[in-house]
Amino acid sequence: MQTENSNKPNTTNTTIVVVSILILIIALLAIGIRVSAQERIEPLPFGDFESWTESQIKESRLIGGQTKTLYKVGGAWGSSNAYAKAMGVEKVSVSVTPERRGEGWCCRMESTLETVSAIGINFKALATGSIYTGKMMDVVGMAQSKDPNSAIDMGVPFTGKPNALVLDYKALIQDQPAIFANAGTHVKSVDGRDKGHITLILQHRWEENGHVYAYRVGMAEKSIDSTTDEWLNDYRVPVQYYQTEQTIALSSDRFKTHNSSGEMVNIEEVAWRGDMQPTHIIIQISAGSMAPFTGCPGNIVWCDNIRLAYDNNVLAQAK
Repeated sequence: MQTENSNKPNTTNTTIVVVSILILIIALLAIGIRVSAQERIEPLPFGDFESWTESQIKESRLIGGQTKTLYKVGGAWGSSNAYAKAMGVEKVSVSVTPERRGEGWCCRMESTLETVSAIGINFKALATGSIYTGKMMDVVGMAQSKDPNSAIDMGVPFTGKPNALVLDYKALIQDQPAIFANAGTHVKSVDGRDKGHITLILQHRWEENGHVYAYRVGMAEKSIDSTTDEWLNDYRVPVQYYQTEQTIALSSDRFKTHNSSGEMVNIEEVAWRGDMQPTHIIIQISAGSMAPFTGCPGNIVWCDNIRLAYDNNVLAQAK
């Protein structure tokens, strides 16, 4: 014979289960809060791409006389956009532009095959859109040397040790062979496909007898080898403070800077020292990663909201 209360649920057990679930949820939330509190995100100045300056420049009649808009990001950011005047001929190259994103702006970098017609001859050059921390200096000298890096004072003063580079990005990567065009009359096909690239390098620099040397303190890199269907927001590229087999090798001539005498010299990296404090940071985001004047026209990389993530605990111990 069943009692009157035999079919009623056991409220005591139900209450215990509910309370246990609430405790578990609170614990998980507390862990999440504690983890997020250990990290600090700092935006890089002008890395939101909401502030651009522009100049209207009319090119020389000898090469068509077009009026072009030259864009500058601002702050410590340089770009592949360039203006040059040599022997009375003015030329503008634009491969980095602002583009609408929602109610704000983002940065668009594109690899383009530029054609310049002069005295009935078509000269072609591949321009790879890129931004970097540094300053474009002698564009005419760069053109004569055929080395784009020869015109860039690369890197800016910086002493932090971030965990990661954080940004929003999307990409359109062409599935076609790369080409080589360096302001000649012919375009050559080359092996391989070009990819977009994100690079961060932390250096500890010093000068001796006019030479600028550097320890590689840390590095973050990301190869963008495929098209994204949409924006990848808050994408993290971890910073490593040690060398791996996949790490880009140290370089004695890849980047340049001014020494104390005002001469443009190579930044000669001599060793890895992840234990040292950086003096400079190099950030470069590009629609291509191949050699100068080599790549795939139509490759596009968009980026926005560039930030650095720091571990608060590590910073506190370092102070």
